[in-house]
This record gives sequence, C-alpha cells and structure tokens, in this order.
Amino acid sequence: MNPSTPGLPVHDQLPEFTQTHVHQVGDTIQPSHPLSSPFPPSPNPSQWINPFFLFGHKRRLKENEIHSVLPKDCSQHLGEELQGYWKQEVDRAEENGEKPSLKKAIIKCYWKSCLLSSIFIFFEECTMVLLPLLLGKMISYFENPKGSNALHDAYICAAVLSACVLLWAILHHLNFNHLQRVGMRLRVATSHMIYHRAFHLSNLALRKTTTGQIVNLLSNDVKRFDQVTTFLHYLWVGPLQAIAVTALLYMEIGISCLAGMAILIILLVLQSCFGKLFSSLRSKTTALTDDRIKTMSEVITGIRTIKMYAWEKSFVELITTLRRDEISKILKSSYLRGMNLAIFFAASKIMIFITFIIAVVLNNRITVSQVFLVVMLFETVRFTGTLYFPMAIEKVSEAVVSINRIKDFLLLEEIPLHDHQLLPSDGETIVDVQDLTAFWDKESGTPALKGLSFTVRPGELLAVVGPVGAGKSSLLSALLGELSLIQGNVNVHGRIAYVSQQPWVFPGTVRSNILFGKKYEEDRYKEVIKACALEKNLQNLKERDQTVIGDGGTPLSEGQKARISLARAVYQDADIYLLDDPLSAVDVEVSRHLFEQCICQALKDKVTILVTHQLQYLKAASKILQLENGEMVEKGPYTEFLKSRIDSDSLSKKTEEPEPSSKSPDQPQESFTQSMKDAAPEDHDTEDILVKLPLEDYSKGQVGCKTYKNYFTAGTHWSIIIFLILVNIAAQVNKDIYFALCPQFGIYILFVLYMGNEMKTIDLNWYLVVYSVMFLYFRFKCIYHPFGITRSLVLFYILVRSSQILHNKMVESILRSLVVFFDRNSIGRILNRFCKDIGLMDDLLPLTFQDLIQTFLLVIGVVIVMVAMIPWTVIPLALLGLIFFLLQLYFLNTSGDVKRLECASDIFPLSIFSPGTPTIQAYKAKQKFQKLFETCQDLHSESWLMLLTMSQCFAMCLDVVCAILVIGVAFGALILKESWTPGQIGLVLSLTLTLMRMFQWCVRQSTEVNMMMSAERVIEYTELEKEEPWELDFRPPAYWPDNGMIAFNNVNFKYSPDGPLVLKDLTVSTKPKEKVCIVGKTGAGKSTISIDKNLTTSIGLHDLRKKMSVVPQEPVLFIGTMKKNLDPFKEHKEEDLWNALEEVQLKETIQGLPGKMDTELAESGSNLSVGQRQLLCLARAILRKSRILIMDEATSNVDPRTDELIQKIIHGTLVQCTVLTITNRLSSVVDSNRIMVLDSGKLEEYDKPHILMHNKNSLLYKMAQQLGETEAAALAQRAKEVSLLQRVVIKVRPVTPHASSTF
Repeated sequence: MNPSTPGLPVHDQLPEFTQTHVHQVGDTIQPSHPLSSPFPPSPNPSQWINPFFLFGHKRRLKENEIHSVLPKDCSQHLGEELQGYWKQEVDRAEENGEKPSLKKAIIKCYWKSCLLSSIFIFFEECTMVLLPLLLGKMISYFENPKGSNALHDAYICAAVLSACVLLWAILHHLNFNHLQRVGMRLRVATSHMIYHRAFHLSNLALRKTTTGQIVNLLSNDVKRFDQVTTFLHYLWVGPLQAIAVTALLYMEIGISCLAGMAILIILLVLQSCFGKLFSSLRSKTTALTDDRIKTMSEVITGIRTIKMYAWEKSFVELITTLRRDEISKILKSSYLRGMNLAIFFAASKIMIFITFIIAVVLNNRITVSQVFLVVMLFETVRFTGTLYFPMAIEKVSEAVVSINRIKDFLLLEEIPLHDHQLLPSDGETIVDVQDLTAFWDKESGTPALKGLSFTVRPGELLAVVGPVGAGKSSLLSALLGELSLIQGNVNVHGRIAYVSQQPWVFPGTVRSNILFGKKYEEDRYKEVIKACALEKNLQNLKERDQTVIGDGGTPLSEGQKARISLARAVYQDADIYLLDDPLSAVDVEVSRHLFEQCICQALKDKVTILVTHQLQYLKAASKILQLENGEMVEKGPYTEFLKSRIDSDSLSKKTEEPEPSSKSPDQPQESFTQSMKDAAPEDHDTEDILVKLPLEDYSKGQVGCKTYKNYFTAGTHWSIIIFLILVNIAAQVNKDIYFALCPQFGIYILFVLYMGNEMKTIDLNWYLVVYSVMFLYFRFKCIYHPFGITRSLVLFYILVRSSQILHNKMVESILRSLVVFFDRNSIGRILNRFCKDIGLMDDLLPLTFQDLIQTFLLVIGVVIVMVAMIPWTVIPLALLGLIFFLLQLYFLNTSGDVKRLECASDIFPLSIFSPGTPTIQAYKAKQKFQKLFETCQDLHSESWLMLLTMSQCFAMCLDVVCAILVIGVAFGALILKESWTPGQIGLVLSLTLTLMRMFQWCVRQSTEVNMMMSAERVIEYTELEKEEPWELDFRPPAYWPDNGMIAFNNVNFKYSPDGPLVLKDLTVSTKPKEKVCIVGKTGAGKSTISIDKNLTTSIGLHDLRKKMSVVPQEPVLFIGTMKKNLDPFKEHKEEDLWNALEEVQLKETIQGLPGKMDTELAESGSNLSVGQRQLLCLARAILRKSRILIMDEATSNVDPRTDELIQKIIHGTLVQCTVLTITNRLSSVVDSNRIMVLDSGKLEEYDKPHILMHNKNSLLYKMAQQLGETEAAALAQRAKEVSLLQRVVIKVRPVTPHASSTF
C-alpha cells in the first residue's frame, strides 16, 4: 500500500518553513511524535492513533496538526547517513579504478534493516505454509472422529490454527510497516543526495542536465523505492517457499505433485523474462518522461514568450507527440502487468488440474483432507510465486533503472572547492589574477578567458567593459571558481558578495530576500534600503518589506529585483563585491543613485569589481578593464583610456561631466559604511532563511463521483465502461454458477457432494473426468472468449488512455490559462501535476483498479459458495461485511485529509535551480538551502508516516476481525461436528482462510483507490480559467494591420483581479510606422503595453498576437539548436535566419562556433551571455516581419555600440514597422519620433524628443540631467538634429509600398 496521494491547489496559503525549527509552520508548532517522548504510550500505534481518527472526524485536519517525524526519520540524518556510504564507495572505486556503484552504498546502509525484515517475512510465510497443514489435520478428524484422543487433537489443531492466524496478522503488518519505512527512508535519503548534488554541479554539468530531469528524479525515480522494498524479499521467499511446498506435497500425494510444480516453474521463468522487459521499457519510458517534463518546464518558464508569439498550438502538438511515444511504452508495461495478474488468477487452477489428472493416471487414492491440503498449499504458493515474485522482479527492475539514473546524476562534475572565505595570515583582502586562461567547456577548445592579469585591493573599483560576449560575466564566474582554469593563478582572499546579471529572488518576503540569513538590525537595514533606492518602492507595496515575492519575482519589476539583489549583497557586509551589470535594469536617476550612494559610498572600503555598460561612470573607477573575445584589450585608469584609440569617442563624451563621487577613502563620506562595518555580523551572526512556499489547499473527505466519471469516460464512452462492468460481472457469475467461483472450488463441491456418502477415500476417476471436462471448457472460454483475459487488457488500455487524454487536456488548459496563473503557481507545483500525479495515473491506478475488481468479484464468489453450501454462514458474513463497511468509513474520512495533506506538502523549492545556484554558491548559503529542503521533506514525511500508521491500524483491525471469524468457524465446526460432513468442514474452513486474505485486501484496495486524488488534481487543471478565444468567427485579412497604428482609449489595466492598477486612464495613440519610446521610473508600469480591448474584442488572440513581434525584458530560449530557437517550427529559410543574425550583429559569433547554426543551447540558453540571448530574441522577432514590434528593455544588457547598431536597424530595416521601445537608456530614445513618459501607470508626457528635451519642466529633461549637464546637452542637440532630419525625410519620402511587398 503506497500512501502517496495528491490534493488541490490554492494560492492564498503561504506557510513559512524555517531551517532550524524543522516542525514550525507559520506561527504554530506541530505536536511532537508520541513515540519520541521519554514515556511513549505504547509501541502499538492504535492506542494513540484512535484519538487522531476521532479528531479528524470532527473537522478538516491542518498541516500543523500532524505529529512531527522521529529523529531517525529526519531528512538530514537519513541523507547524511547514505551520503557517507556513497562517499566511501566513490573513494573505493577511485582507488581501484572502477565506477562507483550506488547499489552497493544502498546495500551497506540498509542491509541491517533488510535483514530484520527478512526474519519477519520468513516466519510470516512459514505461518502461511503451516495453515494448510493444520486445516488438513482438522479435516482428518472429521474423517475418523472415533479415534483415541481425536477430539482433543482437533481442539489443539483449532487452537494452533487460531494462534497462527493471529500471528500471521501481527507479523504481516509489522513486516509491511517496517518495509514501507525502509522504502521511505531510502527515498528521502536519495532525494537529499540529489538536491545536495544539484547545488554543487559545475556550469558544464548543469548543461548536461535540466530542471525537468531533476524534477523527474525527485518525483518519479525516488518513488520506486517506496514500492521495491515491499516486494524485495519475495525474490528469495518465492523459490524457497516453492521448494518447501513441493516437499510437503510430495509427502502427501507423491510424485504427481511435481507436474503441478513444473507448471509453477514454467510460469516463474516466463515472469522472469517479463522482468527483463520491464527493465528495458522502464529505461525507455524514463528517457521519454525526461524529455516531456523538460519541454513542459521550458513551456512554463517561457509562457509569456509562447503566448506573445502564438505558439501554444505548436507546443501542445509537440508535448502531445512526446506523450504519445511515452504512452506506447507505458501501455506495453501495463499489458505485461495484466498478463502477470492473469497468470496469478489462473496459475493455481492449472496446477491443481494437472496435479489431479496425473494422480488419476497413476491411480492414486486421495482422502478429503489431502484434497483440501493440496488445494490450500497450491493457493499459498500461488500468492508468493505468481503474484509477489513477479511483482518483485518488476519493482526491482524499475528500481535498478532509477538507481542508475540517480547514480549518473550524482557523478556529474562538481565545482572545484575554492575557499574564498578564509583571510590570509596578514588579514589582507585582495583579488589577484595572473595570466588567467579558463574554459567553460574544455572539449570545445575555445577558452572563455585568455591571459588576463589584474589586481584589486580594498577601496578600489575595477570597472569591466566590453561588447556583448566579451567574457565579462565569465570573468566573475572564474573568480567564483565556476570555470576550469588551464593556466594562471586566481587568488581571492575575503568573503564574497555577488550580484548576478539576471537578478534572482526566491519565494519569500522582500525582507528575507535582503537579509538572506543575516540577523535583522534595523538601523543597518534602513541604511541599505536607502543606499539601494528602495524606500519609495517599499512604500508603494501593500505589505511594505513583508510583501511576499512569488516564484519568478512576482509582483516586482526587473529593476526592483535588481535593487533587492544589490541590497542583499550590501547587507552581507562582505569583503569582495562582484557586481554583474546591476545598473542596466534601472532608469538613469536610480542608476546614478545606486552608483554614487551604494557602489561609491557604501562599498568605498571594499574590493569592488563592476561589470557595466554605463560608460558615464567609468571616470569614478580606480581601474578599467576592457575585454573582447575573452582577451584583455586595455587596462588602466580612465585617463589612459582617453589617450588610447579604443572607444575614445564614446568615452570622451563624458570627460566634461561632473565627476560622480569616486571610490576613494580620502573623500569625506557619510557614516553609512562605518556603521555597517561596525555592525557586520560574523559567521555565527546568522539566522534562518525564511522561504515562503505555497502550500496547496485541499478538500475534505473522499473523492467525488464526478472525478470518477471524468476519469473513466476520458478514455472511452460511458457506455463502453458500463459494458465492461457487465462483462466482468457476467464472466464472474458464469464461473460462479458452473464452477462455484473457480475450478478449485468446483472440486471442493464435488468432494462435498460425494462426502454425503461418508466415504473416507475417493476414487477420483469419475469425479475428475467431470471436473476435467468442465475445466477444459472453462479454460477454452477464458482464452478465446472476449469475456476472458482480454477484459483485463482492455481495462488497462482504457485507464492508460484516460491518463493520456487527461494529460493532453491539462497541457492545453494550462497553455490557454491566464498569465496570472503562472505568477501565482510555482513551476514546482505545476510540474508536480505532470510528473508525480500523471506517473501515478500511468502506473499504479490501472493496476489498483484491476486488482480491486478481480478481488472484489472473487470475494463475492467466495461468499456465494459459502452461503450456497451452508446457508447460516450468511449471518457472520453479513456481520463481517457491516463491520468492514463501518471501519472503511471510519478510516477513509480522516485518511482522505491526511492523503491530501501528504500531496499538498510534496513540494520543493525548484526555482533555486540554475538561476539561483551561482548566487547561493557565492554566498556560501548552500547548507542553508539544503536545510530548507530537509524541512520540506520532513513536512512531507510527517503526513506520509501518519498515513502509513493509519493504514497499518486499519489493516490490523480488518485482519483481527477476519481472524475472529476463522477462530469462530474452527471451534464452531468442532462444536457442531454432528451437523457437518467432512467436505463441508473443509470447504468452510478453506474458504474462510481464503476470505481472510481476500476480504481485507479488497477493502484495503478500495481505500487505496484514494490515489484517485491524483486524477482529481489533474482534472482540476483541465478546468482552469481560460483567456479569450484564440480564434473568433471574424478573421482579419492577411495584410492586417496595414499601417500599424495603435490606440489606447481610457485603458485601465491590472495584472490580476485583486491587484493594483498599473495603467490608469491611458488614452494615447501612435501614427502609422511611428517609432515611439516609452520611458519612466523603474516600476512605473512601462511594461504594461496593451491595445484597447474595445478595438480587439472582435479578433482572436492568435490573430492579434501573430501580427505583432515582442522582444521581452527577460530573454527566453529553449533547449535545442540555435536554429530551433530562431525558427522553432521551421517556418523560414536558412538564408533568412543568417540575415536576421547579421542584423543583430551575431552572425560572426555564430559562424565561429563549432556547430554554427546547429550549436546546442543549454537550458535557458545559459551557454550564451545575457546580451547574446537578448540579441537572439531580437533576431527571432525580426524574422516574423510584423507590422508592430514591441521591445521591452531588449537591449539593456548590450554595450552602447551594439545598441547604436540596433537603433539603426529600427530606423532602417524596420522602417515600415510601428516600433514601441521600452528602455532606460536615454541615448536610445532621441532617435524616436515621439517619447511617452509614464509615472505610476499614468501618462505624464507624450511628445517629440527635442520638444521634451528643451522643456525644463519635462520629466524627460529632469531624467536627462541625471546623466550630467554635458551628456544632457549632447542628448538635446542630438534630438534636435534628428527632428530636422525627420522633417527632411518626410518631404522627400516616396509613396509607401503595399504591406505585402514591404519585406
């Protein structure tokens, strides 16, 4: 029984998880586990679990009301334990020149637990073999009741039988609970190792894996350990029990038993072959699942780009194709499982038939006691040999595949250890680089950096400049130890703070993102907020610095995220600051504030290396390092750069500007840095990083009927489902009528009828001839009749197809949903549906339903036979059914809540992977986030273990009730011995023993169908709120829009219904083919560009979006070739692709790559610089040749020269387009026709650049003054020249060609 069931999502519950307070959720403390107290109530969980059941009946359970995990089950303990054995195995393998084996490490870690469970299972199976022997002894008493001490011996047998039944129930549940815990511990430990390894992967290793693969490892692969431990021991128990049963049968009926056992051996060999097929199919399935999850992860990450380019249908088709290939493998696995189940239900019948036929041929004389003994022994070996043994083969095969996949991940290259935190003995802080040559990928043969040498000491600011792809970010990565050094020395002494080029924030409050584990000190915190220009922004947020940031930084702008990242670095009070272009995402006023107040003032005594494209600040730098193609072009102070020919034009423009506050200790400074220095926390002065992970909401009670209806009818029409149910019932009734449930029970009845003559031995000739004819007829019907084995395969097909169709509907629903859905739901939560829930629906749900249906029909058949033969048994059986029904209701109500909690808590902070890893590594915060993951795992384990304990108590109650029934029947038979024949006694006792196993399993499987919560979660995602239709009845003509004129009429816009307005009463329009720049303060609502809905309601979203090209603020690239990213669906010629690359100055760069256009891009395009990614996205937009182009900070991470070339493209190649450019670079706006200035979502100014630049009351004029008087005057002059030029062009402009001939 696998307690893993999903729940329902919501977006308003955000429990806090801390590191050290593992069990603290929000402001409440969870109750400790009863067994962790000095005086535990009892090792029997029923004594402390019953109050929990009663509590769950009163109201819905909450996440903080479940007992905390025991120390031995904590994620940290389990992970470190297995990690230790894995390290030993890696060291041993390196010494011997071998490949390390994760299987060996697991065996060394858990062999003691497995040995203990092997003892339990040995005695459990011995008990099961002993029960038929005791049954035979009791029946032999009724054959000869007049023997000496016969009655006394019969009572002893009944007592021992009763004791064995109770002993089996105890051993079975002790063993089952123990094995499930071992599986859980192995799952938690391997998850801990996977997460730990993800933090230590080098950049080269990160390019060999994806977030999707990590999600699949954490969601699907590790879940195999929950199942494999339950069946593992049957690999040796099955053959051993078969040998023991063979010996017992041989002693009872002689050599004829070997024929039946030969059938068993053949079936075991056949099922072993199935195991190899399972392994092969599992390997292929996991690879396909990785591709599907990887693609889905990219879709979720790049959903805005996909919607902007109207690629939804294409991606739905792509994912559907991947899913189709995956389902083809899953179906084959399901058919094999169906064959295994068919063998299980038919095996004992075939073995019994063959055995007794051989007995007839050999003229054996068999007593009634021997018949029931033989049949019950075959039934015992049937469970072990044809059900548990093949299940063990299947689960072990799948687990081996998962172990190998996890091992391959753990062996990926890790970052070399570089301890930059320890100061040298003289206490000097320094960054010294000499003759540095380093590679991202040694196999490429092209160094990222070559021959770099420089030294930076405290109080110095090194500015690193250069064109796109020059190696500026690579230099910072080399200082962080992420690049492979080939030659040279890198000496970094001091504590590092790092600000990445793409700002990273994690789910949590603004304050927790800034503190990042440091203790809160109010004065210092306010100084940091002031230095990073966050005061006004925090005041505008509803909850100030307690505002919760979602996955991806919602609701912050890129500029706000950049300043929070900078504030995080400043608050750390490190020795060395590596700042990767933090000024590009903010406007000029904020940029100047950050440079003067933060970089030059707050960090004046620090070692600071600033990568920047803001050339106006270079004069304040102590040194300037210019890179190109990874090599140093120039190095020195600003004055030397002016004398050189390199970029002299661009630099000389700033010579007469007022010099920003330079970074010199001799200047009078504010007390900000000193106060921070005094308050700088040491290593011990830290606290927990508070991360807010959204816990999904969950319904109360059981899954509704609507979910079952939607699940079953997704794969086929409801009439087919009803027909299949009737087929199963008809087939079972057919067997019940003619064979009394199944052939072995048919032979029971033959013996019962014959024993009416009170004979002690039976001449089998006549009776077995009749039985053989019936058996052969029945087997023929099962094989060739559609009511036979094919019904199992059809059921598997329908349920797997339901999973496929619901998956496809979920994909389409998600791609049709509103963008706000992705802001409110983390990527981990969404991928959990596609990975864990779909995995359960693929593998476990079909098997569980098939097992439930077959077992339920068998139980009905057993009951029919018992009542038919001995009518008064209907009374205890009815009582038994009533008790089971009440127990099921008692269990399901509370267990449903726990199952939902278990699923809702199965979330991991996946957003830290890839984008957040460099920052976490730089701040030495890996251990803190590892503890966060351990907290998440412990929270999930609490629900999982509670569910396991509840299931154990429920199953124990069922078995105790069944045991009481067996005991009552056994002693009742002795008391009423005069009323029953030996055949009736044997029939009732054997069926009662069978019922004991079947009845409780049927009820347990009916509760296990609560895995339908996975289907419920998936179905819920098929019913998400959708955006407007993609197409409407009205389709605009192909040449629309002809002129590209955009109008906003009283537009009020908000991102979500409950969010603030980000555009307020906007009324503005553009002229055809006009170039409009949109500027404003950071976070002023510049990115909220839309067309008035009054003008677009008659046009479908796809018809609208396909006519526009958008270059987003955050570049989005997909895993695959360069060509695939430019033209994902092969809509353009290769010549057009090269032309587009040439337009954005990337052609030479791409041609220099080994694979050229076929070069593979890593996840998110991480093997390109951010500037190159932006240019690639721009090339993608140019390819579309749309009449409307929107550029949202598309050139924020490129150098000024490249930006100038792009402006020429806008006014040249794109002259026939209407272009809306959102930018913070004022040098880029003066070439536009008009400038739109926004502030707090309102339109403040909208006029030509030269008019606004010469109006001293203009906001644009005031923003330009932040650049300095000289630069502002140069911009004003440039705007005037552009205006005159535009007038001349208008006068001589020829007639505009038709839109279709523009390109």
